Amino acid sequence: MKERALIVIDVQNEYFDGPLAIHYPSREQSLTHIIEAVKAAQDRLPTVIVQHENPKNAAAFAAGSQGQRLHPALKACSSSSWHWVTKQYASIFAGTTLTDWLRTQDVKVVTLVGYMSNNCVIATAADAERLGFAVEVLSDATGSIHLANEAGAISARQIHETLMVLLQSNFAAVATTKDWLRTIQSGNFLPKSNLVVSALQGNAAHP
Repeated sequence: MKERALIVIDVQNEYFDGPLAIHYPSREQSLTHIIEAVKAAQDRLPTVIVQHENPKNAAAFAAGSQGQRLHPALKACSSSSWHWVTKQYASIFAGTTLTDWLRTQDVKVVTLVGYMSNNCVIATAADAERLGFAVEVLSDATGSIHLANEAGAISARQIHETLMVLLQSNFAAVATTKDWLRTIQSGNFLPKSNLVVSALQGNAAHP
């Protein structure tokens, strides 16, 4: 199904150790589902591997550093058919040639897995809207970190669950990896809600 592409975002060591380590869903759980999606896409879908890269003196994702490298589990699945992208911004489309490449592949739907749901995944999903790509997000194949700053504090679980509802309301079709696997086998796409329906259901849930 060439109309769909799997986009694997920033599955790099930085998210498995140190201050940016993913907390929810667990790193182990989300990585398992990412690899499951990658293997299912083999010989079926165009697959894009995205790596974040900052200057060599940066605190995270410094070029050539251990943290900037792909996680070994993903590297072990490496395929000559993968399309590689290096980015410097949260959105995978910003400052890259990925948009043009996807269009040459006749891709209309991008399935996002990888990290983080609270940064690059949501930025990419929002950016895709203006570019005309439909988006799918696999909720158990991504993850968030705990955050606290001058505006308040929130757990990774709260962030992740909130973002999945927000994405489904407008920017993406959200589902588990298991449900997504069924759609690629059947040739269908994931069902997506919209802002009005989500608002009506929200009002009913919180009268």
